[in-house]
Amino acid sequence: MKFQETDIAALTFNPFEKIGSQWMLITAGSSREDCNTMTASWGGVGIMWGKPVATAYIRPQRYTKGFVDKEEYFTLSFLPETYRKALNICGSVSGRDVEDKWKEAGLTPFETDGTTAVEEAEEIFVCRKLYTQEMKPECFTDGGGCDGKWYPDKDYHTMYMAEIVKVLRKVG
Repeated sequence: MKFQETDIAALTFNPFEKIGSQWMLITAGSSREDCNTMTASWGGVGIMWGKPVATAYIRPQRYTKGFVDKEEYFTLSFLPETYRKALNICGSVSGRDVEDKWKEAGLTPFETDGTTAVEEAEEIFVCRKLYTQEMKPECFTDGGGCDGKWYPDKDYHTMYMAEIVKVLRKVG
């Protein structure tokens, strides 16, 4: 594993493709032994408060949410298509229900910048939380379409807006 810090302005990927189609892993925790990761296909990138930011959305029942809530930093890891099976496992298997989710998915956690990331990633965003907001049913403005379709169990996501403090790109 070797990563090189990259200027965020040098990124050329399409976030709709990277996040929505290829998916990402949200990972948080203070060490390899005390962390968790989950697959996400909802999120975004942009500028807020003069900073490059990423948004991630996590449902309350997800085990990773506790790690993200507890820590100041988390990572977004983007893996190549060859890891689709691992992404499926990380999206369907809870770390609270198996002895070693990392091993089951064939992935390796590593520590970076006070948090944890995924060694098999091609690119990693190291993120520092700036704002957290629980989604509320009364805030939907589309007449109930999104609420009805995406939240039949009323398990509304929490939105995390985080400054992208570092971009790591795999080299070699």
